[in-house]
Amino acid sequence: MTLYAWARKRVLAALPVAERRFFDVAPDSRVLAHCNWQPDRKSAPTLLALHGLEGSSEAHYMRGLADKAFGAGFNVVRLNQRNCGGTEHLSRGLYHSGLTADPVVVLKELRDRDGLTRFGVAGYSLGGNITMKLAGELGERELPEVKAFAAVSPVIELEACMQSIERRENRIYEWNFCRNLQGRMRRKAKIFPDLFDLNGLWKIWSIRAFDDRYTAPHHGFHGANDYYHRASAMRVIDRVARPSLILSAADDPFVPPEIFDAPAVKNNPNITTVITPYGGHCAFVEPTQPNSYDGYFAETLIVDFLKEKTA
Repeated sequence: MTLYAWARKRVLAALPVAERRFFDVAPDSRVLAHCNWQPDRKSAPTLLALHGLEGSSEAHYMRGLADKAFGAGFNVVRLNQRNCGGTEHLSRGLYHSGLTADPVVVLKELRDRDGLTRFGVAGYSLGGNITMKLAGELGERELPEVKAFAAVSPVIELEACMQSIERRENRIYEWNFCRNLQGRMRRKAKIFPDLFDLNGLWKIWSIRAFDDRYTAPHHGFHGANDYYHRASAMRVIDRVARPSLILSAADDPFVPPEIFDAPAVKNNPNITTVITPYGGHCAFVEPTQPNSYDGYFAETLIVDFLKEKTA
C-alpha cells in the first residue's frame, strides 16, 4: 500500500491553484508555503499541513489533504520544511525531525498579520512527529488559537522507527531516502559552497549515518542517537493538552505500532490513537466510491476530526 500510494498519480481538479507565500522563520531561513484561502479567510478555520522526510508541499498526501480540507471549508497552508520544495537557496541550514520552531513562527504570523483565529495542525511521518511534539510543547496555554492536532504515521520515537527502516526488507526505502538526501546536499553545496563538507557523501547510504554527519551536529545534537532521543515527540507527548488524533497502521514498514502503547500516549486522555491492520506508511487507501470518494481515508479522518475540534 505504501508503494501504491507513492506511485499512483492523483488528479485533484477541485483544488484551486495555490498562492505561494514565504515565511521568514529565522534570520537565515525562509520557508515556502502553498496556501488556499476561503473567500472570507478570517471566519474560516485554517489547516497547517506538514510533510514527511524529503517530501514537500506537493506530496500526494499533502495535496489530497488540502483538497478535502478546502472542500470542507478550511483555509489550507501546506508548509515546506526548510530546503524542501525546491527552496535550498532560501535557507543556509537544514531541517530536522523535531524542528517545531518553524511552524510556531508561521502560526503566529497567520494569527497576527492575517487575523486568523482557529487552527488545526496535521502532519505526516516526520511532520507527524513535529505535530505531536508541537502539541506537547504548547501544552494548555500557549497559542490557544491552535485547537487540535492530527498525525498520520508519526515517527514519535525516532530511534525505534530508525531501527525499523534499517531492516533488510526496507532497504529500498532507505536507499531512496538517502539518494534524495545526497541530492539535496549537492544542491546546497552549489549555493553555499563553504557550508558543508561533501567529501565521501556518496558513501552514505543510511539515514543514521547521514544524520550523524550532517543533521545532528548542524543543530547542536551530540550525534544521531542524541538527536533521535531529544527530537522525538515521545519526550513531551505526556504534556499534550488539546484534542489530538494519531493514525498509524500495524503493517507500516517504518513505524512499529507498539510505540503507541507507551504509557505517555495511552494514558493521555487528550490523544485518540487509531491503529489499523493495514495502511502502510502515509497511504491508507480503501475502495473508492465513483464520483464521491477517492478512497484515501486518512485524509477524510483528519478533516472530519479537525473540523469538529475547530468549529
